[in-house]
Order: sequence, then structure tokens, then C-alpha cells
Amino acid sequence: MAIIVLDRDGVINCDSDAYVKSADEWIPLPGSIEAMAELSRAGHQLVIATNQSGLALGLFDLDDLEAMHAKMRALVEDAGGEIAAIFYCPHGPDDNCRCRKPRAGLLDAIEAEFDTSLHGCYMVGDKLKDLQTALAKGCNPVLVKTGAGEQTLAQLIREPDAELVSTAVFEDLSAFAEFFLQQAAASS
Repeated sequence: MAIIVLDRDGVINCDSDAYVKSADEWIPLPGSIEAMAELSRAGHQLVIATNQSGLALGLFDLDDLEAMHAKMRALVEDAGGEIAAIFYCPHGPDDNCRCRKPRAGLLDAIEAEFDTSLHGCYMVGDKLKDLQTALAKGCNPVLVKTGAGEQTLAQLIREPDAELVSTAVFEDLSAFAEFFLQQAAASS
């Protein structure tokens, strides 16, 4: 049973420069919930790893964050899937913590919680820091074009990074799920 690590904002739900601050503002991207449910039903553990600096900035509180995550879990469960765990960094960009992506602290915590190595698993994100985090733990970086993904792809084309040259790129989480499930079926 493979763990698939997903960023949240811009991958699963619409992102906002003003931050997603409430369950009402938390709006899933088209197809993302169904994609998560399909991956889960196929036996894969979905783990969310997300920076949530809005907490440190006082834009929302822990109850608001938990309400957003309860909404996300309920939607995935209603679609027949399950989210195995949600890990988040509550710190601001200047707090110099270990858990804020692109540092690998969130992935370290996932490994400890699940008593496994994430080496070789897929990590899906829309920002450069997601891809850098994946590489730091030996994960396969996946870029989706939703959220900030188009800008990230343009940046990678303008400023090629030898480590990120093998990053898989997909239109959205649904396209990644389709690819992943086809690959899994072909190798079994």
C-alpha cells in the first residue's frame, strides 16, 4: 500500500493570494475529490502535507483549519475514499522552522507516524517548494498545473534545475491519479 503525499492549496482546493481562511472559502478543484477517492479505493494511503502560515499570521485559527480539513475529509469519504492523515506547518515564512516546505520536517513526521520511508513515493504539488521537498526525501516529484503550477512550470522552463528535470507534469490531480492507477495496474 503506497503512500501518496499531496499538497493541499492549489492541488486539492482553489488557492488564494488572500489565503483560504474558512471552510466556506475551501473549495475543491474540479475532479480532485474524485481523484483522491479513486486512489484511496485502489488501496493507497493519501497523506496531506501543507504549509498553513495563515495560522501564524492570525488570519484564521486552529478551529478554522480543522473545519477546512473536516470538510475535505467528508467530501473524500462521501466519494468512497479516505485521507490517511493531514500534516501541516503552522509557522510563518520567517520562523525558520523544520516543518515548513521546502524543508522536509513534514515528511519526517509522516515517516515517523507511519513507520516507513517515503523514498520512492509520489509527492504532488503545485509550487517549487513542494518539488524541492520531494527531492529532499527521495520522493518522486509531481507537478500539477493547477494553483501555481503553470507559473512553476514556466519558472522551471526559464531556469532549468538539473534535479527537477525528471519531474512528472500533469494537468491536475485527476490526470495524475489516472496515470498512477494505470501504472499500478500495468505493474501488477
